[in-house]
Amino acid sequence: MSAREEILSAIIRARPTKVAPAPLPYVAPAHGDPLQAFADRATRANADVRFVTSEAEIPLVIAELLRARNLPAAIHVPPNATQVPWDSAPGLTLEQSAPGPEDAAVAIAPFGIAETGTLAYPARADAPASWHFRAGFEIAVLRATDVLPHMEDVLARLKARELPSTLNFVTGPSRTGDIEQTLELGAHGPKALAILIVRN
Repeated sequence: MSAREEILSAIIRARPTKVAPAPLPYVAPAHGDPLQAFADRATRANADVRFVTSEAEIPLVIAELLRARNLPAAIHVPPNATQVPWDSAPGLTLEQSAPGPEDAAVAIAPFGIAETGTLAYPARADAPASWHFRAGFEIAVLRATDVLPHMEDVLARLKARELPSTLNFVTGPSRTGDIEQTLELGAHGPKALAILIVRN
């Protein structure tokens, strides 16, 4: 028997005699009430989560959040935040320009992921992807009906439409431990994050 034949014979003898069973389909674990799971996990990630009963409450809660942080009563508003009745908080100044690192900004969150307490932001013309990395304090507005159990649910919804050029996932304030393993907030985005969940 040649060396080649010996090698091939050894390979054939080493083959498994039983066929491995097909892998089971992945089933994502259930988390009970998705809305409460989202709120709990986002809070654990250092987000300030608050529930509001209607969009009319949003400007009032934003004004309260700004006061509590000793920030000016000014908020940067993206083009897709037109459904919010901003005149319900008359002392609040609206800025239409892109926010900077010392500013507070609103972001309309299209999706929340209960499994991780994460906000999902697909890029759109009226909601630029860069918006979520500029402000020092981001206030996300999320409808309770847009909280989905798992990331796969968000991806399935996006596949039903045209896929966005960018999809950003935000869990709590921006943080890094790259430098001397010291936690630093705001390295790549907001130092603070509040999430207003609209129940209606």
